[in-house]
Amino acid sequence: MRHLQAEISVELEVPFHDVDMLHIVWHGHYYKYFEIARTALLRKYQLDGQVLIDTGYMFMVIESQCRHTFPLRFAERFRVGAAFKDLDYRLNIAFDVHNLTHDRRAAYGRTTLATVDRSGQLMLRTPDVILERIRR
Repeated sequence: MRHLQAEISVELEVPFHDVDMLHIVWHGHYYKYFEIARTALLRKYQLDGQVLIDTGYMFMVIESQCRHTFPLRFAERFRVGAAFKDLDYRLNIAFDVHNLTHDRRAAYGRTTLATVDRSGQLMLRTPDVILERIRR
């Protein structure tokens, strides 16, 4: 995966509670960083929280992947970029984590979101009301 052309990016600093004994970010926290960026991306298109629920739909994460390329350590600054990669059947969101302290890519990955209706029924295609918000 090449560097991501982000639709949004969020800058953060590694907190002490995210690091292990070696002061390196524990691998599971990268998914939290992805979620922070994903929330900002969805908010940009008015598709987060109650606003999404008001459309009659919800998202479920059905797949996640993360590749680690350079460590993040306590107190280092980093940026998480997020962008939609596919929309028609599932929302595929790509992420790029850049260690700003060392000017190196720290990780990249993706999550796949499925859309369900209020009753929990899986939608086979992304509903038009969601696509319209993203594409306008």
